[in-house]
Amino acid sequence: MAKINFFPPVAAIALREIAQLTGAALGPGADPERLLRDVAPLDEASPDELAFLDNPHYLDLFRSTRAGAVFVAPRYAGEAPAGCAVLATAQPYRAMAQILAKLHPDALKPRSIFGESGVSPAAFVHSAARLEAGVIVDPGAVIGPGAEIGAGTLIGPNAVIGAGVRIGRGGVVGAQATIACALIGDRVIIHPGAHIGQDGFGFALGARGHLKVPQIGRVIIQDDVEIGAGVTIDRGANRDTVIGEGTKIDNLVQIAHNVVIGRHCILVAQSGVSGSTIIGDFAALGGQAGLTGHLTIGAGAQIAAQAGVMADVPAGAKLAGSPARPIRTHHREVTALRKLAERGSARESGAD
Repeated sequence: MAKINFFPPVAAIALREIAQLTGAALGPGADPERLLRDVAPLDEASPDELAFLDNPHYLDLFRSTRAGAVFVAPRYAGEAPAGCAVLATAQPYRAMAQILAKLHPDALKPRSIFGESGVSPAAFVHSAARLEAGVIVDPGAVIGPGAEIGAGTLIGPNAVIGAGVRIGRGGVVGAQATIACALIGDRVIIHPGAHIGQDGFGFALGARGHLKVPQIGRVIIQDDVEIGAGVTIDRGANRDTVIGEGTKIDNLVQIAHNVVIGRHCILVAQSGVSGSTIIGDFAALGGQAGLTGHLTIGAGAQIAAQAGVMADVPAGAKLAGSPARPIRTHHREVTALRKLAERGSARESGAD
């Protein structure tokens, strides 16, 4: 099968321009006018491609790479093979992201699947909806009465925008996403299959059955948020569910009613946040981390993958395990258990 490149580079780029754009220091002997046509991994890059080293685990690949140039931390610059230009920077991965955006701008956010430039005649837009100039609506999308969508926003195929929803400018709503009871800021990217603004899980429990509690709040999503495929964000019960500016949410994350997430947080795939929990700015949840309800997670806290958080977390804390505890304590406990198991195995072997 022929190789298909869904995101071809727009143009070659000179080492001089790469250094200027990223602030990286070009190593001695490198030709600043040397052109690189694309990016590639260390072990696959050719002499006209750019790579990066951000993890010392891949030092051996760096030492043998055929790449024309590599972003690398200054302490590893001396490990570069002959013929490989060094672009020294304290943040190789961030620098690579800048060049990827330069070479592959179409990959920054989803585009119209059908190449639409306006509202498709196969879309269903209510007469009372208000769309600014430059909105793109793909076939099969449904936009309800009173919805407002800002200029430059894309509504993907079969997406459903509920009555009264507000979506800002320059955003994307992916295929088959559903949005209800939500106010969404500018430049928000919502990937396919995300569901925002549905009922929170609220029931008054009783011996004879469970009484549904009407969920009358909203979802507020601030500017520059990105929401992954299959994410679910419940509307508030009697207050708002809020996602702060610049927060990035990976695929398959669950956010319950009344949750407030601060600015520039990271929530990795399959993590879950129970109702009325508050997460401070720049906090991070690892994959499959779970937070019970009514907690406060301090700014900058880091919760490791699969951690189970059942109590408030101070700002800047690092937790792991279930129940979650300080990560150093968790590591000591795991080490102690391993040693006990090893001693038990040794005794059993001696008895045999």
